Amino acid sequence: MMKSPLFWKVSTLLGCILLLLVPLFMVSNLISERESYRNDVENTLRQSTSGPQKLVGPMIAIPMTEIFYKIEDEKKVEYKKSYMHFILPESLVVEGNQRVESRNIGIYGGQIWNTDLKIKAQFNTEELKQLKGETIATGQPFIVTGVGDARGIGTVSISKINGETLSVEPGSGVYGALDGIHIPLTDKALEAKTFALDMSLSLAGTGSFAVVPVGRNSEMTLNSNWPHPGFMGNYLPVKHKIGDSGFQANWQSSWFANNMESWFHGDGSPEWAEIPAFSVTVATPADQYQLTDRAIKYAILLIALTFMAFFVFETLTGLRLHPMQYLLVGLSLVLFYLVLLALSEHVGFTPAWVVASLVGAAMNGMYLQAVLKSWKRSGLFVLALLGLDVVMWFLLRSEDSALLLGSAVLALALFAVMYLTRHFDWYSLSQPKRPELPAAPDDDTMRIWK
Repeated sequence: MMKSPLFWKVSTLLGCILLLLVPLFMVSNLISERESYRNDVENTLRQSTSGPQKLVGPMIAIPMTEIFYKIEDEKKVEYKKSYMHFILPESLVVEGNQRVESRNIGIYGGQIWNTDLKIKAQFNTEELKQLKGETIATGQPFIVTGVGDARGIGTVSISKINGETLSVEPGSGVYGALDGIHIPLTDKALEAKTFALDMSLSLAGTGSFAVVPVGRNSEMTLNSNWPHPGFMGNYLPVKHKIGDSGFQANWQSSWFANNMESWFHGDGSPEWAEIPAFSVTVATPADQYQLTDRAIKYAILLIALTFMAFFVFETLTGLRLHPMQYLLVGLSLVLFYLVLLALSEHVGFTPAWVVASLVGAAMNGMYLQAVLKSWKRSGLFVLALLGLDVVMWFLLRSEDSALLLGSAVLALALFAVMYLTRHFDWYSLSQPKRPELPAAPDDDTMRIWK
């Protein structure tokens, strides 16, 4: 086997493929580096504006002080424990109109959003009367509305409550790391058994926007001009519509489904970041870095199919190609991804793919014409490479059908090899070439007579 020309040919081609992994690895690292630069831009936008926003509330917070006694050393010692008691709204309706803007720093970009919110909450104050007792003292109640990042709070306006004009104060006023605003409540505002709060709030941020469904019945409607929403979190919208001009989504939930009261009934402060919420992300569609990184995963497949085509060509025609010629063609295929990455940062992924494919086709067309000694043969190989580029583009764009399409390409390539070599004698390649014996001398030359 070690003396077989076929063995050494296949081993050499495998070695060429392994050698091409080095520049492929370098291009892959370059993709990660450029994507990291893009992520730094997004972090810069987040630091200069505001981060993801999570709206918690509105809800009534009551400072509580509980007095209890313990016997220590036969003495009665008084202790006090302070905490916040929350009264959640009976109903909560949030309507939002979101505007997404793209911001660029150099060639890299990110998105920031501004959302105008209209919040309607209905409260029942009967529970306030039940909180007071001999050992429990209550402070002045206030309405708290928490957000993820206070830097994103814009204009705030509220309606009168039971004819009382109330002021809006900065800070949430509750324990724990919760940014936001609070509205001190007066005794007059709390005279009625129920009251309604209408609030308008302008909120800016980056990344995700979430609303905690604190109401016994909660509903949120969001309109946006961004056509690439990412619905995430604990609740999917019950209805949504996505188009080129943006999306519209509606969420609904109740305490029967989310058990929201359990998060706020306790002596300690709830884990604000962990509370389930309606959530949507201003998602960036698969950008050039993600698509190029996915494309480079098919590079070995592309190189292997190209080398297999050359090998079959050698087998059928008898024309021999040097391993260096294989390597040069393989390097041109690797260069395709570098050109794709460089151009996609400026003109977009699809135009960059077309230009990179044409550049690779032109390079290989001129080179293969000299190697294969035929424009026709060179043209067939170039058309095959362009066809593989088209197939790869569809593989990237149709993730759901990527496995099916990739399997079909491999099956078609194998069928083509089997069909073209169905009559070929492979034993002729596996046997070492025997040296030709010198021609036997003519009998007449050995004669000393004529």
